[in-house]
Amino acid sequence: MTIAFKYSLFAILATLLNLAAQEVVVRTYAGSFAIYMAMALGTLTGLVSKYLLDKKTIFGFISTSHREDLGKFTLYGLTGVATTAIFWGFELGFDMLIGGKVARYIGAVIGLSIGYGIKYQLDKRYVFARQA
Repeated sequence: MTIAFKYSLFAILATLLNLAAQEVVVRTYAGSFAIYMAMALGTLTGLVSKYLLDKKTIFGFISTSHREDLGKFTLYGLTGVATTAIFWGFELGFDMLIGGKVARYIGAVIGLSIGYGIKYQLDKRYVFARQA
């Protein structure tokens, strides 16, 4: 399998985990800020799962200590800030413009697709540069 195929497969898996986590929140909590709580939990779920898949399989990173791994995860998370803004912008934009859960999730998938494309380039150049 090529790196592009694996990365795409992992992005799809992380997207599904993200949306599943969001769905758990919106089904169990209907109060104020439910959408934002769902998006935050979904983002965290996607971030952790994608990091665990990417670090070894895509970038061949093997940490020498927990401290090094935590440093890489922190940098990985920081490179995700801009891509998360893209994802959240699309998700909230579709929710505001069209409305409803389906529209919101379509926006999320579009935003995540764009974000993951950018994220790969950032991770290759800055987070896992030594391994790429």
